Amino acid sequence: MKIAILPGDGIGPEIMNEAVKVLNALGEPFELETAQVGGAGYAAHGHPLPDGTLKLAKEADAVLFGAVGDYQYDKLERALRPEQAILGLRRELGLFANLRPAILYPELAGASTLKPEVVSGLDILIIRELTGDIYFGKPRGVRECPDGPFAGQREGFDTMRYAEGEIRRIAHVAFQAARKRSRRVTSVDKANVLETFQFWRDIVTEVHQEYQDVELEHMYVDNAAMQLVRAPKKFDVIVTGNMFGDILSDAAAMLTGSIGMLPSASLDANNKGLYEPSHGSAPDIAGKGMANPLATILSSAMMLKFTFGRLEQADRIENAVKRVLARGLRTPDIYEAGTIKVGTEEMGNAVVAALQ
Repeated sequence: MKIAILPGDGIGPEIMNEAVKVLNALGEPFELETAQVGGAGYAAHGHPLPDGTLKLAKEADAVLFGAVGDYQYDKLERALRPEQAILGLRRELGLFANLRPAILYPELAGASTLKPEVVSGLDILIIRELTGDIYFGKPRGVRECPDGPFAGQREGFDTMRYAEGEIRRIAHVAFQAARKRSRRVTSVDKANVLETFQFWRDIVTEVHQEYQDVELEHMYVDNAAMQLVRAPKKFDVIVTGNMFGDILSDAAAMLTGSIGMLPSASLDANNKGLYEPSHGSAPDIAGKGMANPLATILSSAMMLKFTFGRLEQADRIENAVKRVLARGLRTPDIYEAGTIKVGTEEMGNAVVAALQ
């Protein structure tokens, strides 16, 4: 089981150290190989996704990814910015399905920004299409505005587009996931305004004919954002496009108490995946030992489950995290009065101890 370890920037190396520590404690025959990516890749090789890193990611059975991004690279041309590394990996590896579970552990109900009675028992799976939409659509760029009241001025433009096959495959992922849960899918779109998402709604409805045992609901994205805050437990599986999924999954993360608790999996058609925490590189706290490593540790559990089929070992990690939280250990992002504040390394060590 070869795993590419890509720590990245900011808090990426710190949280990755703890996830690797947990993987090593399992005693499985992993082959772990580390490479630079993001700002670290640019600093060492002049590109955020160096050839050697991409080669390793393609050869590996799975990729465990930290985070990318650093303020010092913000003025680089877009193609060389750290964030292009993750976009490039998604494209080159064909990672079209992003799974982001938003689960509220009972011990963290008080850390959520919503009332405990609104979020207690929360268990949502957001499935985001990852390789289409406005993020990858062409043409795009800056040009002279050809018409309208601002004709002749410079304008920026991007293209939102989805092919039928892209929508069908992500819809199948959603319906199949729902069959293992509560058999409810909410497809989020903006069909009342965007032709792209009227097409999305039509195709998802067609695919649903193959899954009559699953309930399908369509919802506009603005309403979905409101309902996530008003009544989040009404959702089971949410499936949506790249941009809407990016926004809604971060909103759902805060319902769990902290985005530092949210793992994710990005899968190809054969369940090869890239696994990463949903949060960013947080350069403002990098090196301070404050970062929450649990999202990365839980991402490694998703890797064991989806790519390697090691369900027992995945359960061991998830149960270890639950035991640590039950003991009252908290990194600063989830700390509240009456709990025990610990740092990044202490939290990782606690999970390893709980495994044993």
